[in-house]
Parts: sequence; structure tokens; C-alpha cells
Amino acid sequence: MQYKNRKPGILHNNELTGYSQKLRKEMTKEERHLWYDFLKSLPYTIKRQETIGQYIIDFYCSKAKLAIELDGSQHYERTGKSSDEVRDHRLDALGIKVLRYSNLDINRNFRGVCEDILNQIELRIIDRISSGGED
Repeated sequence: MQYKNRKPGILHNNELTGYSQKLRKEMTKEERHLWYDFLKSLPYTIKRQETIGQYIIDFYCSKAKLAIELDGSQHYERTGKSSDEVRDHRLDALGIKVLRYSNLDINRNFRGVCEDILNQIELRIIDRISSGGED
């Protein structure tokens, strides 16, 4: 795999770039809803389908080092859960916190999900600034 350091500790995988672009064009209904009806209008830069190491993150806020993942039914099967745990652990080792929401959460509690995301972004930014960890 070809990795390029854009920022210290965060690796961009050039081999996944084409696939991440495809995923941006083919977002799920829930991803489109979260992006167009909330994340896109935040005063923070949020990237869609961001490549970090060997992973493509649904939504990523680099200022907060926060990944937002929307989980469909495959994430609740044994192999999906196991893969998600490994992925979350590896991202955590890079200082990235992962928030996971089910598609059902988006469809039934959109406002609550949005409030939680905004609170988490702001808390992470405050924590990073106060600890001197802001890039």
C-alpha cells in the first residue's frame, strides 16, 4: 500500500482514493441525509469518505480528530462487529475517536444524532486546544 503523510500520524492511502471518490458519489440515503441536512453546514471542515491508513471513514473532522461512521445491518453481524472493533482500535491508536450510529438512529432520531455529533466535535476541539494537541 502506498501511504502519504499529510499530517503527522495520519496516513493517506493513495490506493483507496478512487474507491473513496466512488463512495462519495454513491452515498447511502442515511449518509446523504446526515451530510446535506447537517454536517455540510457546520462551521467545521468535515470530509466525506476520507482515507486514513487502510480505512475509508464515512465522515471525518480533522480539527477534532473525530470519525463518524454510519452502520448498516452488516455491521451487526459477527464479522462486521469484529472488523469494526479492530478498525476502531487502530484509529484510536492514531488519536481518532470513532462515533458510530446505526442507520436506524439516523432515520428515527436524526436531531439527537446531530446534537451528539456537534457536542462531541466541540468537546474534542476544546480538549485538544487545552492539551496543546491542536494541529
